[in-house]
Amino acid sequence: MMTLSSRISLIKPSPTLAITAKANALKAEGRDVIGFGAGEPDFDTPDNIKQAAIKAINDGFTKYTPVGGTDELKDAIIEKFQKDNGLTYRRPEVVVSCGAKHTLYNLAQVLFEEGDEVLIPSPYWVSYPDIIVLAGGKPVILKTDVRNDFKLQPEQLKQAINSKTKAIIFNSPSNPSGVAYSAADLKKLADIILEAGLLVISDDIYEKIIYDDFQFANIPSVMPELKDKTIVVNGVSKTYAMTGWRIGYMAGPEEISAAVAKLQSQNTSNPTSIAQKASVEAIRGPQDSVAQMVAAFDERRKYIVGALNSIPGVSCLNPEGAFYVFPDVSHYYGTTHNGQEIKGSADISTYLLDDVNVAVVPGGEFGHDEHIRLSYATSMRNIQEGIKRISDALLKLKK
Repeated sequence: MMTLSSRISLIKPSPTLAITAKANALKAEGRDVIGFGAGEPDFDTPDNIKQAAIKAINDGFTKYTPVGGTDELKDAIIEKFQKDNGLTYRRPEVVVSCGAKHTLYNLAQVLFEEGDEVLIPSPYWVSYPDIIVLAGGKPVILKTDVRNDFKLQPEQLKQAINSKTKAIIFNSPSNPSGVAYSAADLKKLADIILEAGLLVISDDIYEKIIYDDFQFANIPSVMPELKDKTIVVNGVSKTYAMTGWRIGYMAGPEEISAAVAKLQSQNTSNPTSIAQKASVEAIRGPQDSVAQMVAAFDERRKYIVGALNSIPGVSCLNPEGAFYVFPDVSHYYGTTHNGQEIKGSADISTYLLDDVNVAVVPGGEFGHDEHIRLSYATSMRNIQEGIKRISDALLKLKK
């Protein structure tokens, strides 16, 4: 029997990708599955971006590039930070990687030593804890309360910081809740972070997918004193429906950026040359498609939140961004179906898939077992039918 490293046993497969794979496998078998598991837009990459990639191929732009990205793409990213966030960076402070997840993995590897504590407000994106564990760090989960809109409170942050605390990860708008921190929210937390001398990893991947005139902000934009302690992570995947193109990027202190590029030189080398050309067009080109996509998401958001809240015993916050809802379904825990007890989010997710062919992600995977996550990056028709099935299934459960 093959002996694998102990390191790989510390982590589990991504549950969100696993749910999507399972739903696709069942569809392939002929089952009428409605999948709410996808963490990617259901829109196609805009034509102008695809044409930029085709031109790159035809022009022979198919060789290695500098490890941390082309100067052209770095300059586009620098322009984006200045225009959108009022943040100024230089080329040596920017690194382009093979997706924002790759960027986060690289950062954990270069920043964290054995036993370093990294604060993660929950609900959190499923990969944060595993990425930290692989680097030898210790994820410290700060469970937020739905009564505070899943937002970390200043006193809670203060109490969590000790001599081993190295960094905190912010994801706003959030996957899975869609909650976003306002500038005022962040300022209260930034004061504490500055005093404690923590590093900040700001995961801004859903920055452009916001609703109701919400004004996006991040830590360095509200407290410039923290800019040299903050690494901002972003990418083109969500904003431009480019999940498969695998381009993410970071901007931060030059010492950290150089370390990330050094690490990347020994694993992936450069991100795909063709995808880099496409990403320049995405960032610098027309942004009409983004507005159209967000408008479609907004219509779905309004419907799905209202529909979920109309199911007896279910409650759902109205997300300010991203394309997820995170309803509380714990009212139905302790019920049974065909003699099987529903004990938590994993059970209820299995029940929905087995009984009514609806795929959702258990909230326990995000640190909140009372909830399930649904992505509304699917058609309105699927949403309407899927929520009807969920409602019918829940109302069949017996106390």
